[in-house]
Amino acid sequence: QVQLMESGGGSVQAGGSLRLSCAASTTSGDTCVAWFRQAPGKDREGIANVYFGDGLARYHASVRGRFILSPNRAKNTADLKMSNLTPEDTAIYYCASRPRGLMSFCSLSQSLYESWGQGTQVTVST
Repeated sequence: QVQLMESGGGSVQAGGSLRLSCAASTTSGDTCVAWFRQAPGKDREGIANVYFGDGLARYHASVRGRFILSPNRAKNTADLKMSNLTPEDTAIYYCASRPRGLMSFCSLSQSLYESWGQGTQVTVST
């Protein structure tokens, strides 16, 4: 199983930016990495994923245009740059990975992901 570790969380004021990093013990050209978040009292939701094979990232509507997910195969990382943050972005952020395998695209369904990091807290204040 792939080991994952998130870093880069912290506290920021509304309108600010943070960069989260997901470091994986290994990746390949068939790896999907996804970022999820869980806000207090809410279910965990998928917000972005990327396929290492072509670098194509997809985003949930709630973060599209504000977040950018960038894979780096050489470093086995997938960094999430978050801009124009709002208090609604406050959550624990998790990264997860799995081989794309026979799927036609990387999913944002958390049940499909095999390996998970421990999470990193992001707090956005007004």
